[in-house]
Amino acid sequence: MFYEPDKNDHGLQYAPFKSCVVPRPIAWISTVSRQGVVNLAPFSQCNILGWDPPYVMFSANTHFDGRRKDSVANAEETGAFVFNMATWALRDAVVLTSHIMESGVDEMAAAGLTPAPCRLVAPPRVKESPIAFECRYYQTMVVPCDTPGSFNSLVVGRVIGVHIADDVIEPSGKIDILKVRPLARMGYLDYTSVTDIVELRPEGIPERMVIGMSGGKPSDKR
Repeated sequence: MFYEPDKNDHGLQYAPFKSCVVPRPIAWISTVSRQGVVNLAPFSQCNILGWDPPYVMFSANTHFDGRRKDSVANAEETGAFVFNMATWALRDAVVLTSHIMESGVDEMAAAGLTPAPCRLVAPPRVKESPIAFECRYYQTMVVPCDTPGSFNSLVVGRVIGVHIADDVIEPSGKIDILKVRPLARMGYLDYTSVTDIVELRPEGIPERMVIGMSGGKPSDKR
């Protein structure tokens, strides 16, 4: 089949686009408002943008009435956010925080999660999450929508602090991703999680390239 998104002429019951770019990591973004109210929300339009230094991004559409999402407004107004990892064990809390739309509600408390203090930024991280990035807000790129009055905010942050639970670090120094079991977004109401890992190592690849592909610099080798 072929269809044009502007015409939405796919003829299917549900638009297929989001199911064509999968699986997508979930940025579970915690922020705090200028009034001190904690906000926690998941976003599946997200990823890393670089590693030297590390940057991450998440994208959020506006509410139906044109208001920016609290995560966007808080990050811009306070200059910080935390990128928590969503996991299979936390899936119910992730879904719950995605459905709380009222502004000024502490989703972390509503989901029964524990706020843990960060070292370099004001927003708390989710204590139950095994990995969290403390981020300094960098910039927002606004992408227009076809719906009048709506737009997407692509929020970029520089990672200035990384929390990793000690019990998910293997003796080899690698993160035990199968133990972490990250949650990922599919299309529709579908999710998946990491349950299998296969290393694909090109024959003869030099160690300096392995280090680079891992997000380090050749000079990091000891």
